[in-house]
Amino acid sequence: MRYLFEGYTFDTDLRELRCGAEVVSIAPQVFDLLAYLIGNRERVVSKDDLIRAVWKSRIVSDAALTTRLNAVRSAIGDTGEKQHLIKTLPRKGFRFVAKVQEDERRIVEPVSSSGHGGDTTPTQASATRLSMVVLPFANLSDDPGQDYFVDGVTDSLTTDLSRISGSFVIGRHTAFTYKGKAVDLKQVGRELNVRYVLEGSVQRGGDRLRVNVRLVDTEIGTHLWADRFDKPVADLFDMQDEIVSRLANTLEAQLTEYEARRSEQSPHLTSMDLYFQGTASLNKGRTPEYMAQARAFLERALVLDPKNAAAMVAMAVVDVTIGSGLYSPDRAVRLAMAEASVVKALSHAPNFAVAHLVLGDVLILTNRATQGIAECERALALDRNLAGAHAVIGAAKFVMGRAAETEPHMNEAFRLSPRDVNAYRWLLFAGAAKWQLSEDVDAVNRWRRSLEANRNYPITHFLLAGALALLGCMDQASEAVKAGLALDPNFTIRRFRNGILSDNPTYLAMRERIYRGLRLAGVPEG
Repeated sequence: MRYLFEGYTFDTDLRELRCGAEVVSIAPQVFDLLAYLIGNRERVVSKDDLIRAVWKSRIVSDAALTTRLNAVRSAIGDTGEKQHLIKTLPRKGFRFVAKVQEDERRIVEPVSSSGHGGDTTPTQASATRLSMVVLPFANLSDDPGQDYFVDGVTDSLTTDLSRISGSFVIGRHTAFTYKGKAVDLKQVGRELNVRYVLEGSVQRGGDRLRVNVRLVDTEIGTHLWADRFDKPVADLFDMQDEIVSRLANTLEAQLTEYEARRSEQSPHLTSMDLYFQGTASLNKGRTPEYMAQARAFLERALVLDPKNAAAMVAMAVVDVTIGSGLYSPDRAVRLAMAEASVVKALSHAPNFAVAHLVLGDVLILTNRATQGIAECERALALDRNLAGAHAVIGAAKFVMGRAAETEPHMNEAFRLSPRDVNAYRWLLFAGAAKWQLSEDVDAVNRWRRSLEANRNYPITHFLLAGALALLGCMDQASEAVKAGLALDPNFTIRRFRNGILSDNPTYLAMRERIYRGLRLAGVPEG
Protein backbone atom coordinates (compact mmCIF):
# COMPACT_ATOMS: atom_id res chain seq x y z
CA MET A 1 0.00 0.00 0.00
CA ARG A 2 1.15 3.53 -0.76
CA TYR A 3 0.07 6.64 1.15
CA LEU A 4 0.63 10.23 0.05
CA PHE A 5 0.65 13.19 2.43
CA GLU A 6 2.29 16.62 2.54
CA GLY A 7 4.58 15.88 -0.41
CA TYR A 8 5.63 12.50 1.02
CA THR A 9 5.07 9.00 -0.41
CA PHE A 10 5.03 6.18 2.13
CA ASP A 11 5.18 2.71 0.52
CA THR A 12 4.64 -0.19 2.91
CA ASP A 13 5.38 -2.82 0.23
CA LEU A 14 8.73 -1.33 -0.74
CA ARG A 15 9.31 -0.15 2.88
CA GLU A 16 10.24 3.22 1.49
CA LEU A 17 9.58 6.83 2.47
CA ARG A 18 10.10 9.54 -0.15
CA CYS A 19 9.94 13.31 0.00
CA GLY A 20 9.14 14.17 -3.58
CA ALA A 21 11.60 12.07 -5.60
CA GLU A 22 14.17 11.75 -2.81
CA VAL A 23 14.33 8.71 -0.55
CA VAL A 24 14.27 9.58 3.15
CA SER A 25 16.54 7.42 5.29
CA ILE A 26 14.50 5.89 8.09
CA ALA A 27 15.32 3.14 10.59
CA PRO A 28 13.19 -0.05 10.41
CA GLN A 29 11.58 0.48 13.82
CA VAL A 30 10.81 4.10 13.01
CA PHE A 31 9.27 2.95 9.71
CA ASP A 32 7.05 0.46 11.55
CA LEU A 33 5.97 3.13 14.00
CA LEU A 34 4.97 5.50 11.18
CA ALA A 35 3.17 2.65 9.40
CA TYR A 36 1.12 1.91 12.49
CA LEU A 37 0.20 5.56 13.03
CA ILE A 38 -0.88 6.02 9.40
CA GLY A 39 -2.70 2.71 9.29
CA ASN A 40 -4.68 3.63 12.41
CA ARG A 41 -5.15 7.32 11.65
CA GLU A 42 -8.89 7.15 12.23
CA ARG A 43 -8.34 6.85 15.98
CA VAL A 44 -6.12 7.84 18.85
CA VAL A 45 -3.56 5.12 19.59
CA SER A 46 -2.19 4.66 23.07
CA LYS A 47 1.35 4.06 24.22
CA ASP A 48 0.39 0.45 24.92
CA ASP A 49 -0.98 0.07 21.38
CA LEU A 50 2.36 1.20 19.94
CA ILE A 51 4.38 -1.06 22.19
CA ARG A 52 2.26 -4.09 21.31
CA ALA A 53 2.42 -3.40 17.57
CA VAL A 54 6.00 -2.19 17.13
CA TRP A 55 7.91 -3.61 20.08
CA LYS A 56 5.84 -6.83 20.40
CA SER A 57 4.95 -5.99 24.02
CA ARG A 58 8.57 -5.76 25.15
CA ILE A 59 9.35 -3.31 27.96
CA VAL A 60 9.97 0.14 26.50
CA SER A 61 10.78 3.27 28.49
CA ASP A 62 8.94 6.52 27.96
CA ALA A 63 12.23 8.07 26.88
CA ALA A 64 12.77 5.42 24.19
CA LEU A 65 9.24 5.85 22.86
CA THR A 66 9.64 9.63 22.78
CA THR A 67 12.93 9.27 20.90
CA ARG A 68 11.33 7.08 18.25
CA LEU A 69 8.33 9.41 17.86
CA ASN A 70 10.69 12.36 17.46
CA ALA A 71 12.52 10.39 14.76
CA VAL A 72 9.22 9.80 12.96
CA ARG A 73 8.34 13.48 13.17
CA SER A 74 11.80 14.46 11.95
CA ALA A 75 11.55 12.11 8.95
CA ILE A 76 8.29 13.70 7.78
CA GLY A 77 9.14 17.32 8.56
CA ASP A 78 7.10 17.60 11.75
CA THR A 79 8.20 18.66 15.23
CA GLY A 80 6.98 18.21 18.77
CA GLU A 81 6.12 21.89 18.82
CA LYS A 82 4.19 22.06 15.53
CA GLN A 83 2.51 18.65 15.64
CA HIS A 84 0.74 19.36 12.33
CA LEU A 85 1.08 15.71 11.24
CA ILE A 86 1.27 13.73 14.48
CA LYS A 87 -0.68 15.04 17.45
CA THR A 88 0.06 14.12 21.04
CA LEU A 89 -3.12 14.03 23.12
CA PRO A 90 -2.15 14.22 26.83
CA ARG A 91 -3.05 11.11 28.82
CA LYS A 92 -4.67 9.59 25.70
CA GLY A 93 -2.05 8.84 23.09
CA PHE A 94 -1.16 9.87 19.56
CA ARG A 95 -2.96 10.52 16.29
CA PHE A 96 -1.79 10.89 12.68
CA VAL A 97 -3.86 13.88 11.54
CA ALA A 98 -2.52 14.73 8.06
CA LYS A 99 -4.74 14.41 5.01
CA VAL A 100 -3.79 11.09 3.37
CA GLN A 101 -4.25 9.81 -0.17
CA GLU A 102 -4.20 6.04 -0.41
CA ASP A 103 -2.85 4.11 -3.40
CA GLU A 104 -6.37 4.07 -4.83
CA ARG A 105 -6.33 7.90 -4.57
CA ARG A 106 -9.30 7.69 -2.21
CA ILE A 107 -8.98 10.94 -0.25
CA VAL A 108 -9.17 10.36 3.48
CA GLU A 109 -9.57 13.17 5.97
CA PRO A 110 -9.11 12.11 9.62
CA VAL A 111 -12.21 12.70 11.69
CA SER A 112 -11.71 15.73 13.92
CA SER A 113 -11.98 15.53 17.69
CA SER A 114 -15.44 17.07 17.40
CA GLY A 115 -16.53 14.05 15.35
CA HIS A 116 -17.07 15.92 12.06
CA GLY A 117 -15.30 14.91 8.90
CA GLY A 118 -13.11 17.36 7.00
CA ASP A 119 -12.99 18.44 3.38
CA THR A 120 -12.64 15.46 1.03
CA THR A 121 -11.66 17.48 -2.04
CA PRO A 122 -8.10 16.82 -3.18
CA THR A 123 -5.82 19.82 -3.12
CA GLN A 124 -4.57 20.96 -6.53
CA ALA A 125 -0.98 20.14 -7.29
CA SER A 126 1.02 19.24 -10.34
CA ALA A 127 0.27 15.71 -11.53
CA THR A 128 2.86 13.10 -10.62
CA ARG A 129 4.60 11.14 -13.33
CA LEU A 130 2.69 8.26 -14.93
CA SER A 131 -0.49 9.09 -13.03
CA MET A 132 -3.76 8.07 -14.61
CA VAL A 133 -7.39 7.15 -14.17
CA VAL A 134 -9.34 4.46 -16.00
CA LEU A 135 -12.79 5.94 -16.52
CA PRO A 136 -15.71 3.49 -16.55
CA PHE A 137 -16.01 2.04 -20.04
CA ALA A 138 -19.27 2.73 -21.86
CA ASN A 139 -21.64 -0.13 -22.62
CA LEU A 140 -22.74 0.45 -26.22
CA SER A 141 -24.67 -2.82 -26.42
CA ASP A 142 -28.44 -2.88 -26.47
CA ASP A 143 -28.40 -5.14 -23.41
CA PRO A 144 -27.98 -3.31 -20.07
CA GLY A 145 -27.21 -6.72 -18.62
CA GLN A 146 -23.74 -6.40 -20.15
CA ASP A 147 -22.88 -3.67 -17.63
CA TYR A 148 -21.29 -6.18 -15.28
CA PHE A 149 -18.88 -7.29 -18.00
CA VAL A 150 -18.01 -3.72 -19.01
CA ASP A 151 -17.47 -2.67 -15.40
CA GLY A 152 -15.31 -5.74 -14.88
CA VAL A 153 -13.00 -4.67 -17.72
CA THR A 154 -12.66 -1.21 -16.15
CA ASP A 155 -12.07 -2.59 -12.68
CA SER A 156 -9.46 -5.13 -13.76
CA LEU A 157 -7.59 -2.58 -15.88
CA THR A 158 -7.39 -0.27 -12.88
CA THR A 159 -5.81 -3.01 -10.80
CA ASP A 160 -3.45 -4.28 -13.47
CA LEU A 161 -2.16 -0.89 -14.64
CA SER A 162 -1.25 -0.02 -11.06
CA ARG A 163 1.43 -2.73 -11.24
CA ILE A 164 3.47 -0.73 -13.77
CA SER A 165 6.68 0.47 -12.13
CA GLY A 166 6.39 4.11 -11.14
CA SER A 167 2.66 4.32 -11.88
CA PHE A 168 -0.04 5.94 -9.78
CA VAL A 169 -3.58 4.89 -10.72
CA ILE A 170 -6.77 6.38 -9.32
CA GLY A 171 -8.86 3.75 -7.53
CA ARG A 172 -12.06 2.34 -8.92
CA HIS A 173 -14.30 3.95 -6.27
CA THR A 174 -13.26 7.43 -7.34
CA ALA A 175 -13.22 6.56 -11.05
CA PHE A 176 -16.77 5.18 -10.95
CA THR A 177 -18.16 8.51 -9.71
CA TYR A 178 -17.79 9.60 -13.34
CA LYS A 179 -19.84 6.70 -14.72
CA GLY A 180 -22.49 7.70 -17.22
CA LYS A 181 -21.47 11.37 -17.18
CA ALA A 182 -20.29 13.54 -20.06
CA VAL A 183 -16.97 14.82 -18.79
CA ASP A 184 -14.25 17.20 -19.90
CA LEU A 185 -11.12 15.05 -19.76
CA LYS A 186 -8.87 18.03 -19.07
CA GLN A 187 -11.11 18.89 -16.13
CA VAL A 188 -10.91 15.28 -14.90
CA GLY A 189 -7.14 15.58 -15.02
CA ARG A 190 -7.25 18.75 -12.93
CA GLU A 191 -9.70 17.30 -10.41
CA LEU A 192 -7.72 14.10 -9.88
CA ASN A 193 -4.20 15.44 -10.51
CA VAL A 194 -3.45 12.86 -13.21
CA ARG A 195 -1.56 13.12 -16.48
CA TYR A 196 -3.51 10.48 -18.41
CA VAL A 197 -7.08 9.32 -18.83
CA LEU A 198 -7.90 5.94 -20.34
CA GLU A 199 -11.45 5.66 -21.64
CA GLY A 200 -13.22 3.16 -23.82
CA SER A 201 -16.36 1.38 -24.86
CA VAL A 202 -17.59 -2.18 -25.20
CA GLN A 203 -20.13 -3.25 -27.79
CA ARG A 204 -21.60 -6.68 -28.28
CA GLY A 205 -23.37 -7.40 -31.52
CA GLY A 206 -24.54 -10.94 -32.21
CA ASP A 207 -21.63 -13.28 -31.68
CA ARG A 208 -18.91 -10.60 -31.76
CA LEU A 209 -17.50 -8.28 -29.13
CA ARG A 210 -15.72 -5.01 -29.90
CA VAL A 211 -13.70 -2.97 -27.42
CA ASN A 212 -12.45 0.50 -28.35
CA VAL A 213 -9.98 2.28 -26.09
CA ARG A 214 -8.02 5.51 -26.19
CA LEU A 215 -5.42 7.21 -24.01
CA VAL A 216 -5.63 10.98 -23.54
CA ASP A 217 -3.09 13.50 -22.26
CA THR A 218 -5.14 15.54 -19.78
CA GLU A 219 -2.87 18.58 -19.87
CA ILE A 220 -3.49 19.36 -23.54
CA GLY A 221 -6.41 17.04 -24.33
CA THR A 222 -4.50 15.19 -27.04
CA HIS A 223 -5.27 11.58 -28.00
CA LEU A 224 -1.97 9.75 -27.56
CA TRP A 225 -2.95 6.22 -28.50
CA ALA A 226 -5.97 4.18 -29.53
CA ASP A 227 -6.65 0.51 -30.12
CA ARG A 228 -9.48 -1.87 -30.95
CA PHE A 229 -10.12 -5.40 -29.77
CA ASP A 230 -12.56 -7.30 -31.97
CA LYS A 231 -13.24 -11.04 -31.83
CA PRO A 232 -15.98 -13.67 -31.59
CA VAL A 233 -17.70 -14.02 -28.26
CA ALA A 234 -16.64 -17.06 -26.29
CA ASP A 235 -16.47 -17.36 -22.51
CA LEU A 236 -16.99 -13.79 -21.27
CA PHE A 237 -14.75 -14.11 -18.24
CA ASP A 238 -11.92 -15.56 -20.32
CA MET A 239 -12.42 -12.75 -22.81
CA GLN A 240 -12.32 -10.17 -20.04
CA ASP A 241 -8.97 -11.52 -18.84
CA GLU A 242 -7.58 -11.54 -22.37
CA ILE A 243 -8.76 -8.00 -23.15
CA VAL A 244 -7.34 -6.62 -19.92
CA SER A 245 -4.03 -8.44 -20.32
CA ARG A 246 -3.52 -7.25 -23.89
CA LEU A 247 -4.38 -3.67 -23.04
CA ALA A 248 -2.24 -3.61 -19.90
CA ASN A 249 0.81 -5.03 -21.68
CA THR A 250 0.46 -2.63 -24.61
CA LEU A 251 -0.20 0.39 -22.40
CA GLU A 252 2.87 -0.26 -20.27
CA ALA A 253 5.13 0.21 -23.29
CA GLN A 254 3.14 3.22 -24.54
CA LEU A 255 3.12 5.00 -21.18
CA THR A 256 6.82 4.36 -20.65
CA GLU A 257 7.56 5.98 -24.00
CA TYR A 258 5.42 9.04 -23.22
CA GLU A 259 7.04 9.47 -19.81
CA ALA A 260 10.48 9.20 -21.39
CA ARG A 261 9.57 11.94 -23.88
CA ARG A 262 8.28 14.16 -21.09
CA SER A 263 11.42 13.75 -19.06
CA GLU A 264 13.57 14.81 -22.03
CA GLN A 265 12.15 18.31 -21.58
CA SER A 266 12.74 18.41 -17.84
CA PRO A 267 15.76 20.34 -16.50
CA HIS A 268 15.69 18.34 -13.26
CA LEU A 269 15.63 14.61 -13.92
CA THR A 270 14.66 12.24 -11.12
CA SER A 271 15.71 8.61 -10.77
CA MET A 272 12.35 7.49 -12.16
CA ASP A 273 12.62 9.90 -15.11
CA LEU A 274 15.92 8.26 -16.02
CA TYR A 275 14.42 4.81 -15.46
CA PHE A 276 11.66 5.61 -17.97
CA GLN A 277 14.23 6.82 -20.49
CA GLY A 278 16.29 3.66 -20.01
CA THR A 279 13.26 1.41 -20.40
CA ALA A 280 12.17 3.31 -23.51
CA SER A 281 15.61 2.60 -25.01
CA LEU A 282 15.18 -1.10 -24.18
CA ASN A 283 11.78 -1.10 -25.87
CA LYS A 284 13.17 0.38 -29.10
CA GLY A 285 14.93 -2.89 -29.86
CA ARG A 286 17.49 -5.20 -28.32
CA THR A 287 20.53 -3.96 -30.24
CA PRO A 288 24.00 -3.12 -28.88
CA GLU A 289 23.33 0.58 -29.54
CA TYR A 290 20.07 0.64 -27.58
CA MET A 291 21.56 -1.50 -24.82
CA ALA A 292 24.33 1.06 -24.37
CA GLN A 293 21.79 3.89 -24.24
CA ALA A 294 19.67 2.03 -21.71
CA ARG A 295 22.65 1.27 -19.49
CA ALA A 296 23.73 4.92 -19.45
CA PHE A 297 20.27 6.08 -18.33
CA LEU A 298 19.91 3.32 -15.74
CA GLU A 299 23.34 3.94 -14.23
CA ARG A 300 22.39 7.58 -13.72
CA ALA A 301 19.04 6.52 -12.22
CA LEU A 302 20.83 4.35 -9.66
CA VAL A 303 23.27 7.12 -8.78
CA LEU A 304 20.30 9.33 -7.88
CA ASP A 305 18.50 6.52 -6.06
CA PRO A 306 20.57 3.41 -5.25
CA LYS A 307 17.38 1.70 -4.01
CA ASN A 308 15.42 2.10 -7.25
CA ALA A 309 14.37 -1.54 -7.67
CA ALA A 310 12.79 -0.95 -11.09
CA ALA A 311 16.08 0.46 -12.42
CA MET A 312 17.99 -2.51 -10.97
CA VAL A 313 15.72 -4.94 -12.79
CA ALA A 314 15.98 -3.00 -16.05
CA MET A 315 19.77 -3.08 -15.68
CA ALA A 316 19.55 -6.84 -15.26
CA VAL A 317 17.55 -7.04 -18.50
CA VAL A 318 20.36 -5.19 -20.29
CA ASP A 319 22.91 -7.72 -19.04
CA VAL A 320 20.67 -10.70 -19.83
CA THR A 321 20.20 -9.39 -23.37
CA ILE A 322 23.93 -8.93 -23.91
CA GLY A 323 24.86 -12.23 -22.28
CA SER A 324 22.17 -14.45 -23.78
CA GLY A 325 22.46 -12.85 -27.22
CA LEU A 326 26.19 -13.59 -27.28
CA TYR A 327 26.96 -9.95 -28.03
CA SER A 328 29.89 -10.26 -25.67
CA PRO A 329 32.44 -13.01 -25.01
CA ASP A 330 31.96 -12.57 -21.25
CA ARG A 331 28.55 -14.25 -21.21
CA ALA A 332 28.97 -15.75 -17.73
CA VAL A 333 30.04 -12.41 -16.27
CA ARG A 334 27.04 -10.63 -17.79
CA LEU A 335 24.58 -13.18 -16.45
CA ALA A 336 26.21 -13.05 -13.01
CA MET A 337 25.83 -9.27 -13.05
CA ALA A 338 22.17 -9.63 -14.02
CA GLU A 339 21.54 -12.08 -11.19
CA ALA A 340 23.22 -9.80 -8.65
CA SER A 341 21.12 -6.83 -9.79
CA VAL A 342 17.81 -8.64 -9.64
CA VAL A 343 18.55 -10.31 -6.28
CA LYS A 344 19.33 -6.87 -4.88
CA ALA A 345 16.09 -5.52 -6.32
CA LEU A 346 14.13 -8.31 -4.63
CA SER A 347 15.80 -7.51 -1.31
CA HIS A 348 14.17 -4.07 -1.57
CA ALA A 349 10.91 -5.21 -3.18
CA PRO A 350 10.21 -8.92 -2.47
CA ASN A 351 6.88 -8.88 -4.34
CA PHE A 352 8.18 -7.20 -7.50
CA ALA A 353 6.74 -9.57 -10.11
CA VAL A 354 9.01 -8.53 -12.99
CA ALA A 355 12.07 -9.08 -10.80
CA HIS A 356 10.99 -12.69 -10.21
CA LEU A 357 10.51 -13.10 -13.96
CA VAL A 358 13.99 -11.77 -14.79
CA LEU A 359 15.54 -13.91 -12.07
CA GLY A 360 13.74 -16.93 -13.55
CA ASP A 361 15.19 -16.07 -16.95
CA VAL A 362 18.72 -15.85 -15.54
CA LEU A 363 18.36 -19.17 -13.72
CA ILE A 364 17.20 -20.90 -16.90
CA LEU A 365 20.09 -19.42 -18.85
CA THR A 366 22.54 -20.77 -16.27
CA ASN A 367 21.46 -24.43 -16.14
CA ARG A 368 18.96 -24.03 -13.28
CA ALA A 369 15.76 -24.47 -15.21
CA THR A 370 13.69 -25.99 -12.40
CA GLN A 371 14.41 -23.05 -10.10
CA GLY A 372 13.78 -20.70 -13.01
CA ILE A 373 10.32 -22.12 -13.62
CA ALA A 374 9.50 -21.68 -9.93
CA GLU A 375 10.49 -17.99 -10.12
CA CYS A 376 8.32 -17.48 -13.19
CA GLU A 377 5.39 -19.14 -11.48
CA ARG A 378 5.92 -16.82 -8.52
CA ALA A 379 5.90 -13.87 -10.94
CA LEU A 380 2.58 -15.00 -12.44
CA ALA A 381 1.08 -15.40 -8.98
CA LEU A 382 1.93 -11.75 -8.36
CA ASP A 383 0.93 -10.47 -11.81
CA ARG A 384 -1.18 -12.64 -14.10
CA ASN A 385 -0.44 -10.33 -17.06
CA LEU A 386 3.25 -11.19 -17.29
CA ALA A 387 3.18 -12.75 -20.71
CA GLY A 388 6.96 -13.08 -20.64
CA ALA A 389 6.76 -15.48 -17.71
CA HIS A 390 4.82 -17.95 -19.86
CA ALA A 391 7.39 -17.60 -22.65
CA VAL A 392 10.33 -18.12 -20.30
CA ILE A 393 8.69 -21.26 -18.87
CA GLY A 394 8.31 -22.47 -22.46
CA ALA A 395 12.01 -21.82 -23.05
CA ALA A 396 12.84 -23.76 -19.89
CA LYS A 397 10.95 -26.80 -21.17
CA PHE A 398 13.05 -26.78 -24.35
CA VAL A 399 16.26 -26.42 -22.32
CA MET A 400 15.18 -29.41 -20.20
CA GLY A 401 14.77 -31.55 -23.34
CA ARG A 402 10.96 -31.32 -23.24
CA ALA A 403 10.45 -29.27 -26.39
CA ALA A 404 7.00 -30.72 -27.06
CA GLU A 405 5.78 -28.74 -24.02
CA THR A 406 7.14 -25.41 -25.24
CA GLU A 407 4.54 -24.31 -27.78
CA PRO A 408 1.50 -24.05 -25.43
CA HIS A 409 3.45 -21.69 -23.17
CA MET A 410 4.51 -19.55 -26.14
CA ASN A 411 0.93 -19.46 -27.43
CA GLU A 412 -0.25 -18.21 -24.05
CA ALA A 413 2.42 -15.49 -24.07
CA PHE A 414 1.28 -14.27 -27.48
CA ARG A 415 -2.38 -14.46 -26.46
CA LEU A 416 -1.69 -12.05 -23.62
CA SER A 417 0.71 -9.78 -25.50
CA PRO A 418 0.62 -10.30 -29.28
CA ARG A 419 2.82 -7.26 -30.08
CA ASP A 420 5.27 -7.64 -27.25
CA VAL A 421 8.73 -6.06 -27.52
CA ASN A 422 10.19 -9.47 -26.59
CA ALA A 423 8.32 -11.37 -29.32
CA TYR A 424 11.56 -11.90 -31.28
CA ARG A 425 13.06 -13.79 -28.35
CA TRP A 426 9.96 -15.88 -27.75
CA LEU A 427 10.00 -16.90 -31.42
CA LEU A 428 13.70 -17.69 -31.23
CA PHE A 429 13.04 -20.23 -28.46
CA ALA A 430 9.91 -21.51 -30.21
CA GLY A 431 12.06 -22.20 -33.29
CA ALA A 432 14.72 -23.91 -31.18
CA ALA A 433 12.04 -26.17 -29.69
CA LYS A 434 10.89 -27.14 -33.17
CA TRP A 435 14.51 -27.82 -34.12
CA GLN A 436 14.86 -30.10 -31.10
CA LEU A 437 11.79 -32.00 -32.32
CA SER A 438 13.38 -32.31 -35.81
CA GLU A 439 10.57 -30.19 -37.25
CA ASP A 440 13.10 -28.20 -39.24
CA VAL A 441 10.77 -26.35 -41.62
CA ASP A 442 8.67 -25.13 -38.70
CA ALA A 443 11.88 -24.02 -36.96
CA VAL A 444 12.88 -22.00 -40.01
CA ASN A 445 9.44 -20.36 -40.15
CA ARG A 446 9.62 -19.29 -36.52
CA TRP A 447 13.15 -17.94 -36.88
CA ARG A 448 12.06 -15.94 -39.91
CA ARG A 449 9.21 -14.50 -37.87
CA SER A 450 11.68 -13.70 -35.10
CA LEU A 451 13.75 -11.69 -37.58
CA GLU A 452 10.65 -9.86 -38.75
CA ALA A 453 10.18 -8.75 -35.14
CA ASN A 454 13.86 -7.82 -34.66
CA ARG A 455 16.39 -8.00 -37.49
CA ASN A 456 19.16 -6.73 -35.23
CA TYR A 457 19.55 -9.82 -33.05
CA PRO A 458 22.60 -11.64 -34.48
CA ILE A 459 22.07 -15.12 -33.04
CA THR A 460 18.76 -15.54 -34.89
CA HIS A 461 20.48 -14.98 -38.25
CA PHE A 462 23.04 -17.68 -37.43
CA LEU A 463 20.43 -20.20 -36.25
CA LEU A 464 18.46 -19.60 -39.43
CA ALA A 465 21.63 -20.01 -41.50
CA GLY A 466 22.42 -23.36 -39.90
CA ALA A 467 18.90 -24.67 -40.44
CA LEU A 468 18.78 -23.51 -44.06
CA ALA A 469 22.16 -25.11 -44.77
CA LEU A 470 21.00 -28.48 -43.45
CA LEU A 471 17.85 -28.14 -45.56
CA GLY A 472 20.02 -27.61 -48.64
CA CYS A 473 19.18 -23.90 -49.13
CA MET A 474 22.81 -22.83 -49.36
CA ASP A 475 22.33 -19.43 -51.03
CA GLN A 476 19.81 -18.36 -48.37
CA ALA A 477 22.05 -19.77 -45.64
CA SER A 478 24.99 -17.74 -46.95
CA GLU A 479 22.90 -14.56 -46.94
CA ALA A 480 21.83 -15.23 -43.35
CA VAL A 481 25.47 -15.67 -42.28
CA LYS A 482 26.41 -12.37 -43.92
CA ALA A 483 23.57 -10.60 -42.12
CA GLY A 484 24.63 -12.09 -38.80
CA LEU A 485 28.32 -11.22 -39.22
CA ALA A 486 27.39 -7.66 -40.21
CA LEU A 487 25.79 -7.31 -36.77
CA ASP A 488 28.40 -9.32 -34.86
CA PRO A 489 31.67 -9.71 -36.78
CA ASN A 490 33.27 -11.64 -33.92
CA PHE A 491 30.70 -14.45 -33.81
CA THR A 492 32.19 -17.94 -34.02
CA ILE A 493 31.04 -21.48 -33.45
CA ARG A 494 33.40 -21.65 -30.50
CA ARG A 495 31.71 -18.70 -28.83
CA PHE A 496 28.31 -20.24 -29.57
CA ARG A 497 29.48 -23.41 -27.81
CA ASN A 498 30.10 -21.32 -24.70
CA GLY A 499 26.39 -20.49 -24.60
CA ILE A 500 25.20 -23.97 -23.61
CA LEU A 501 22.18 -23.65 -21.33
CA SER A 502 21.83 -27.22 -20.06
CA ASP A 503 23.52 -30.58 -19.71
CA ASN A 504 20.34 -32.39 -20.79
CA PRO A 505 21.27 -35.03 -23.44
CA THR A 506 18.33 -34.21 -25.71
CA TYR A 507 19.20 -30.54 -25.61
CA LEU A 508 22.89 -31.25 -26.28
CA ALA A 509 22.06 -33.50 -29.26
CA MET A 510 20.00 -30.65 -30.74
CA ARG A 511 23.02 -28.35 -30.30
CA GLU A 512 25.25 -30.76 -32.23
CA ARG A 513 22.89 -30.52 -35.21
CA ILE A 514 23.13 -26.74 -35.05
CA TYR A 515 26.95 -26.88 -35.01
CA ARG A 516 26.88 -29.00 -38.18
CA GLY A 517 24.56 -26.56 -39.86
CA LEU A 518 26.69 -23.55 -38.87
CA ARG A 519 29.84 -25.17 -40.34
CA LEU A 520 28.01 -26.04 -43.52
CA ALA A 521 26.73 -22.46 -43.80
CA GLY A 522 30.27 -21.07 -43.49
CA VAL A 523 30.23 -19.61 -39.97
CA PRO A 524 33.83 -19.17 -38.69
CA GLU A 525 34.94 -21.96 -36.37
CA GLY A 526 36.91 -19.59 -34.13
